[in-house]
Amino acid sequence: MLQPLAQRPRGALALLAATCVALLLFGLYLQHSVGLEPCPMCIVQRYALMGVGAIAGLAALSPTRRGQCWGAWLLLPVAGFGAFTAARQSWLQWYPPEAYSCGRDLYGMIEAFPLQRAIPMIFKGSGDCTAIDWTFLGLSIANWSFLCFVAMALLAGLLLLALRSRNGHRA
Repeated sequence: MLQPLAQRPRGALALLAATCVALLLFGLYLQHSVGLEPCPMCIVQRYALMGVGAIAGLAALSPTRRGQCWGAWLLLPVAGFGAFTAARQSWLQWYPPEAYSCGRDLYGMIEAFPLQRAIPMIFKGSGDCTAIDWTFLGLSIANWSFLCFVAMALLAGLLLLALRSRNGHRA
């Protein structure tokens, strides 16, 4: 199972980076075409996805095994952070508190605050973190996000094992 990863680590990292781009584009599609407003936790997960994609892309560009190993090591905490955030949001969706607020909508922020305070608030998202606005196969976006981040972390771990075994090190 580790043999294909050991033979083509750059390909696996490039595929991971491309997957992150595809997931980000799908999120933008849901936001701008379907009309789903991202919540603050969704925005944090997007940043984690951008981090995983950037690290995987840079590691895929590295011509050395050492650079690819470092990339895989860096992927673990970033993907773990994304998984943690998605798991927390999933928990809030399954067990919503009686009162939970993720913030104001865009127009409310612009009307109520000066522009220099409103702009940072815009990037915090305005949707409700506990709302389930979209599902696929019975799972919410947060549930799918959690599964994707866990898969990314597992891939990074397997890649590390493959690179170590190819270099003659035993884990």
